[in-house]
Amino acid sequence: MKRRDFLKSVAMGAASLAMPRGILAGELFKSKPNIIFIMTDDHASHALSCYGSKINKTPNLDRIAEEGMRFNNCFCTNSICAPSRAVILTGKYSHLNGVIDNRMKFDGSQETFPKLLQKAGYQTAMIGKWHLKSDPTGCDYWNVLPGQGAYHNPVMIEMGQRKKYTGYVSDIITDHCLKWLKAHKGGKPFCLMYQHKAPHRRWEPAKRYAKLYEDLDIPLPETFNDDYKTRSAAAAAATMTIERHLTRSDLKMDPPKGLAGQALKKWKYQRYIKDYLRCVASVDDNVGRLLDYLDTAGLTENTVVIYTSDQGFFLGDHSWFDKRFMYEESLRMPLLVRYPKEIKAGSVNNDIVLNLDFAPTFLSFAGVAKPAEMQGRSTLPLLHGNTPKDWRTSMYYHYYEYPGAHMVKRHYGVRTKRYKLIHFYRDIDAWELYDLQKDPSELKNVYGNPEYAPIVKQLKAELARLREQYSDSTGGVNPKKPRS
Repeated sequence: MKRRDFLKSVAMGAASLAMPRGILAGELFKSKPNIIFIMTDDHASHALSCYGSKINKTPNLDRIAEEGMRFNNCFCTNSICAPSRAVILTGKYSHLNGVIDNRMKFDGSQETFPKLLQKAGYQTAMIGKWHLKSDPTGCDYWNVLPGQGAYHNPVMIEMGQRKKYTGYVSDIITDHCLKWLKAHKGGKPFCLMYQHKAPHRRWEPAKRYAKLYEDLDIPLPETFNDDYKTRSAAAAAATMTIERHLTRSDLKMDPPKGLAGQALKKWKYQRYIKDYLRCVASVDDNVGRLLDYLDTAGLTENTVVIYTSDQGFFLGDHSWFDKRFMYEESLRMPLLVRYPKEIKAGSVNNDIVLNLDFAPTFLSFAGVAKPAEMQGRSTLPLLHGNTPKDWRTSMYYHYYEYPGAHMVKRHYGVRTKRYKLIHFYRDIDAWELYDLQKDPSELKNVYGNPEYAPIVKQLKAELARLREQYSDSTGGVNPKKPRS
């Protein structure tokens, strides 16, 4: 062996002995990418033009898809803000991370991906909406909104200190992110969690967008007048309809006199959807600012940029606003990932991916081993264009917050590529089945149709298997250790 090769082998051996616990073999000498995780609140996939939106354009968000990968079948495990955020941080279902609904406080002592990245040498920051009732952990720097936060002149809590800022929240959050990035000295890779409040209710736009869409009528969704005829009683019980449950605070003015019936419903929809889209426009602007900075600073090539929302949202679909249900508009999340070094530009993936997979994916990019208790899987193979033979063909969902806001009944269910089976429980015992191939808008519940009896049997067996796999059987917080 030549002296040069001998010294190199000795150095590599010594480095492997000093390797931090959790670093995957062979990853020490790989240049670790920076990670920027952008998350909005309640941004439905069908309000992004890269997902074929019929109601708006999002050029800066589309850029992430055009320069990376768009996931067409990314779903949440519990469609509500705090629980989704807890799932993303921990890689564990709600009943195991302890946050089954918005009323629960997140236990920051449990393992999270920021903690693991921090241990692996990453500089970590959390800026924007947090919404978990406890202080962020695993972060070298944090500056978060208290609770939902305010759209205009928001208070933020920076490392425990409250301070009020003048301006619009999406701009301010981005300003703080850019300030933190510019202060980063290099050397260490970074993970920045850049998290917007928008477009959450009450949908208060920035002044510059106050009149956007003013002279347009936004198209009505195809299911705008869903009558819930074949659904269970759970649909009619929900208090989140466009016609009856939007408040004056949401609409910002009283309806014109004389409006009633369908005309009034359409007026309310236009007031709601235009403000929602105006809030999205500010997010898109600000994501553009951040992407431009990465280009200017020479960080684009070695930075993974992820864009998502904490869940989907009803944009007048089925006559609703809000989320919570396992129906597609609420269940489906946008997921865009760009990393020029490894992800083919303009690529698309159709596999079933969950917010449960985000933490393992971030760790995989950093070369950090996934802890056994994390229930998701890294999507890195998918991002490289390869679907493992054992990748999931179904997903499990469980919603808990009842009785509570919007009065959506407790339910759990299974979704495959073609079918969705939902069980509403607690004060109701009702099943719904949808054939997504024949009925993508989920207007016809075929649970009682004899033709689908074999499918029901198969799906109930799969549902039982998934509940066992994810250690979910109590209908609440379950401290049982998940199966590996």
